[in-house]
Amino acid sequence: MAQYFAPLDDVFQALADPTRRAVLSRLGTGPATVSELARPFDMALPSFMKHIRLLEKSGWVRTRKVGRVRTCTIDETSFAAVDGWLAAQRDLWEGRADRLENFVTATQTQEKRS
Repeated sequence: MAQYFAPLDDVFQALADPTRRAVLSRLGTGPATVSELARPFDMALPSFMKHIRLLEKSGWVRTRKVGRVRTCTIDETSFAAVDGWLAAQRDLWEGRADRLENFVTATQTQEKRS
């Protein structure tokens, strides 16, 4: 079971950092170079590249290098994985809430009859 969630672990780990979430938000508007993405952050480029590499490893971002310029784009595969996991969790918890509601309603009906 742990092996099943391993890709999701990387996906959610990438989202755990505000810098990486900001990068993904920016890439939501379209591709950008690493320099453009790094500009708003107060960190050295090698430190920023660690964030890009983690986003790449986790499947959120694809990069392409042409000459000396590395351009990043969002990879929608991770969005699908997260969406699928969240949908399954939503179904699970909605089912539990429905069963609890049915139990409470049945209990209240029984108490009124008594």
